[in-house]
Amino acid sequence: MHIQQNISLKPFNTFGIDVPAEYFTELEDIESLPELTAEQQPKHILGGGSNILLTQPLAGLVVHNKLKGISVAKEDDTNVWLKVQSGEVWHDVVLFAISNGWGGIENLALIPGTVGAAPMQNIGAYGVEAKNVIETVTCWHWEEKTFLTLNSSECSFGYRDSIFKHGLKDKAIITSVVFKLQKQPEYNTSYGAIQQELEHMGITELSVKAIANAVMNIRRSKLPDPAVIGNAGSFFKNPTISVASYSELQPSFPHIPSYPVNEATVKIPAGWLIEQCGWKGYRAGDTGVHAKQALVLVNYAHASGSDIWKLSGEIVDSVKKKFGIELEREVQVW
Repeated sequence: MHIQQNISLKPFNTFGIDVPAEYFTELEDIESLPELTAEQQPKHILGGGSNILLTQPLAGLVVHNKLKGISVAKEDDTNVWLKVQSGEVWHDVVLFAISNGWGGIENLALIPGTVGAAPMQNIGAYGVEAKNVIETVTCWHWEEKTFLTLNSSECSFGYRDSIFKHGLKDKAIITSVVFKLQKQPEYNTSYGAIQQELEHMGITELSVKAIANAVMNIRRSKLPDPAVIGNAGSFFKNPTISVASYSELQPSFPHIPSYPVNEATVKIPAGWLIEQCGWKGYRAGDTGVHAKQALVLVNYAHASGSDIWKLSGEIVDSVKKKFGIELEREVQVW
């Protein structure tokens, strides 16, 4: 294990924020974990860097997860259980599943980041969440110096949430995930504009590949490429409010959209709320809100993490003032 000092993290986060790590190393095999555990300084686990905002130099050790490997753990006539190391690029795993005709994660195509973020964030898009297909998550516990394997229910999955952001936060590093995929896929095309895009593509026979292509077309049309403009995708979660609160808002905002969560609550698109407050396309120096998607904050060139954090706070305050709704940041702040 090679540890470097004072390494810029600009190449390792999709916002392109230039802050140094006091110490930096790459984890390429699980056999290095005991040696890594012996390092006493605080550890920050970095995957694809697509869901973090760096606001200050990082003290301690940044561990860049490079664990690789995709294998079939088991299979039967209807399902295949795919074991994936946590440093694999998520979209590569989606493409691997599609190439084999296995269903379950095609709606999650083109989500940036690595596999370790899938259970941590319970990533989701177009009516599908990672928790729908995660069988088990294996992690290394720093204090207990052993591997733990949690089943889906033990992961305490919620909306962009899991035990890895709470009970096991800073206590464990995710090393691999087992996904249960379908050999005879059940297609989900009811969410968003997937069906419309499929029709636009001239698709008459559904397949995992067709749905993934539709999702990728939609995402590319709405979301900026981090290689072109620094960003971390959706910066805010879609807030959930009570049906009663929604009813109180409707007379003042008759066009406010919502999606039912259960009988008592609905989800409001955060992007719509932000756009109604006039932020879409806003720019101040090198910091701004994307012109096509108000959920996305961007770094045009040399913005600092503090600049972006400040802008996010102004957006939160304006939405709270106009709608009485408190936005929650989805991006992790370091």
